[in-house]
Amino acid sequence: MEKILGYKFNNPKLLEEALTHSSFGLTDEDGVRIDSEKLEFIGDAFLDAIIGVEIYNRMPKEAKEGDLTKMRAQIVCEKSLASVGKTLDIGSYLKMGLGEEKTGGREKESLMADAVEAVIGAMYIDGGYEKTKAFVLDKFSETIDDSLMGRLIVDYKTELQERVQRAGKTIKYVLDNTDGPDHDKTFYVHIEIDEKPYTQGIGKSKKEAQQQAAQAFVEQCIEIEDNDSEL
Repeated sequence: MEKILGYKFNNPKLLEEALTHSSFGLTDEDGVRIDSEKLEFIGDAFLDAIIGVEIYNRMPKEAKEGDLTKMRAQIVCEKSLASVGKTLDIGSYLKMGLGEEKTGGREKESLMADAVEAVIGAMYIDGGYEKTKAFVLDKFSETIDDSLMGRLIVDYKTELQERVQRAGKTIKYVLDNTDGPDHDKTFYVHIEIDEKPYTQGIGKSKKEAQQQAAQAFVEQCIEIEDNDSEL
C-alpha cells in the first residue's frame, strides 16, 4: 500500500488503522476498538482545507463564496473519493469482517471513500500538512481540473440546497427506514421542504440515499416557489 501511495509511514500502525473497517473487530491490549473512523474525521477536515485553498487560488477573483463551496462539494464527494480509492486499489488492502466482504464490501464506493479519507488523516498525523497536500493535489488533480472546467456531474444535494435557499425555504432529509444487517445496511430517506414531503432516495449510506433523493427532485424539474406561494 505504501508503494501505491508513494509515501512511507514513519508509524505503519497509522496506515493499518486507516485500512481497518469497523466490521473487522480489531482491538488493542486494553480492549479498545481499533478502526478507521477517527482518522476519517481528520482526513475529511484536511481534505476540505487543501481542496478549498487550491480552488481559491485557481478560481477567478470575482468568484463568490457560494461558487467556492459548490465546487469544493463537487470535488470532495463520495463519488470522487471512491474514484481515487479505485485507482489506489484500496479495497484490496482493507481489513473487514467476513460478512462485509461477502456482500461486496471491497467494491463499495462508501467504504472506499471512507478509506481514502482515513489514509489522508493518517498521512497528516504521520508526516504533516505539506506531504499530505502533495498527495491530495496529485491524486485529485484530474477531478479538480474537471470541476474548474465545468466537466463534473452536478452535486445534486448542493444544487437543491441552493435552490431551496433562494426560495426562502428550509429543507431536511428524513430517514424513513434502514434495512439489512449492520455490515450491509440500506438507507431510505425522503426530502421535506417546509415540512412538505417530496422525493425519496435509497442508498448504501445516508449520503448516497440523500444524493439520490436530491437527484430525483432536480431531474423531475419540480418547481420551488417563493414564500408567498404554495410549492
